[in-house]
Amino acid sequence: MAQLISTLQDPQALISLAVLVLAVVLFISGALAPELTGLLSVGLLMAAGVLGPQEALAGFSSPALITLLGLFPVSAALFKSGALDRLRALIASERIRTSRRLIALMAFVIAPVSGVVPNTPVVASLLPVVENWCHRRGLSPSRVLLPLSFSTVLGGTLTLLGSSVNLLVSDISQQLGYGSLDLFSFTLISLPVWLTGAVYLVLAPRVLLPDRGSDGDDLAVSPERSSYCTEVTIPGDSELVGSSLHNSRLQRRFDVDVLELQRSGERLLPPLADRRLQAGDHLLLRVTRQDLLRLQQDHTVQLTTQRQDAGVSLDGAGSGQKTVEVLLPAGSTLAGASLRELRFRQRHNATVLALRRGQETVQERLGQVILREGDVLLLQAPLDSIRGLQASNDLLVLDRLEDDLPTVRRKPVAVSIAIGMLLLPTLTPVPLVASVLLATVAVVASGCLRPGELQRAIRLDVILLLGSLTSFSVALQKTGLADALATGLEQWLVGWPSYGSLMVLFIGTTLLTQVISNAASVALLAPVAVQLAPSLALPPTAMLITVLFGASQSFLTPVGYQTNLMVFGPGRYRFLDVTRYGSGLTLIMTLLVPALVLWRYGPS
Repeated sequence: MAQLISTLQDPQALISLAVLVLAVVLFISGALAPELTGLLSVGLLMAAGVLGPQEALAGFSSPALITLLGLFPVSAALFKSGALDRLRALIASERIRTSRRLIALMAFVIAPVSGVVPNTPVVASLLPVVENWCHRRGLSPSRVLLPLSFSTVLGGTLTLLGSSVNLLVSDISQQLGYGSLDLFSFTLISLPVWLTGAVYLVLAPRVLLPDRGSDGDDLAVSPERSSYCTEVTIPGDSELVGSSLHNSRLQRRFDVDVLELQRSGERLLPPLADRRLQAGDHLLLRVTRQDLLRLQQDHTVQLTTQRQDAGVSLDGAGSGQKTVEVLLPAGSTLAGASLRELRFRQRHNATVLALRRGQETVQERLGQVILREGDVLLLQAPLDSIRGLQASNDLLVLDRLEDDLPTVRRKPVAVSIAIGMLLLPTLTPVPLVASVLLATVAVVASGCLRPGELQRAIRLDVILLLGSLTSFSVALQKTGLADALATGLEQWLVGWPSYGSLMVLFIGTTLLTQVISNAASVALLAPVAVQLAPSLALPPTAMLITVLFGASQSFLTPVGYQTNLMVFGPGRYRFLDVTRYGSGLTLIMTLLVPALVLWRYGPS
């Protein structure tokens, strides 16, 4: 503590700490998008003179960041070519008849795929296949979707390319003077981690996974029949005017539940069957996607969102309209605001038809609902607008568009390029970044990806975030804050064995990752962790890899990892469902990872 106080007497150290605290607050609150928080921190550190432009912006020219930039289009080419089609077909085959077999397939076959390509598109591609499998078997999706997410998380640490966090650790290692990581630098640790985690997923008691379809409430239905909440208005010329809900065409022809009737500012709740409808009534409905699209074409009611957008021209209205589902991912800047406040229609040229929120029934008018991470919106928009949404980090398009269908004839080419990308740096002196850039050019030159698709595949938000986060590590090192914080932590851990200290570092990183992004956790903890290496008689790389695994093995909350949030809504999970199922796996990793790090890097 004394060293920390002494360090803070330096104005630059005090400014650095203030900037870091501000960044953590912004990361947790979500007041700014994560990449904007990173850029703000870089700007403040340069403006205050803590870092020079070369130091602050070094992350944007790092080989690790350029590697990630090239990896995005290679992964997109793999998905577009249908490289996962065999996995999709295997899931749908008659050989996979039980949930345990499906989980085994996820854990032992699908997980390694995430060691090469990002796990978010893997989950997005397989999610509808798994949901349809559950529908055919009469099984609740909640029994298998969390294992799908956890499997891809486990596989993400098999190689350096498995996650953007892996590449960030490599970049920080180089910035701190310890050299970058190789493609398989931590594979000897990640292989037993993956296999142990896979065994846990297969053998974990079924009681840990909830059955949200066993209550007789139509939850174990096909994706097409998932329930949305939407709002309709009764026009003055509707045949429903004057009739009761019970006898109305609305109840006879459509599978809808009327949750609320709003009339002249008054909210009327069920039972509503005998209520006679009047012109201008607003009805809050729970309806399936299929019936919602039929209802949209019916002239007896009008979707309120479309009525509000009547004066706004829809580009390509009519023939060019597509209906898609989009998810609000973790870190979305749309969370915390209503559709009306966001001016969603004008901002995205898309009409929100309905909203789905896990098990919850939304009891507010659609335009006034405060959006949350994990919400699924049903949108109708021109194809060009949907293409724009695909490039956004605020919304994740879950539906596959016609132009995204696999180009099967180029599948062998795309797979060969990806294999060559991995083998070239492994078997030759060619650097990994060069191999990835050559593969990027190859997928475009071979026609696996069009130039416009290459640009859309690159996640600019991730590039900006990771490029800016390395400045945290440089500032902590330069001002002595990392050394002071490490000294305080070392004094607290005095007398602890190396194994216990690594456990504290691992679980501390894991817990921090539950409240801020895993990339931010790494940027904040990595420079502190390496200062502990001498007292534990371990190389700095061992500490970096402990932090890497602590930030990557996130199984405790829905918001701890992007894929957890992606399956949260479709699985009808509740917050503590993830904690209950992931606690055992987190405990195993807390015991296993430090032991493997000591085995790999400890004194011989």
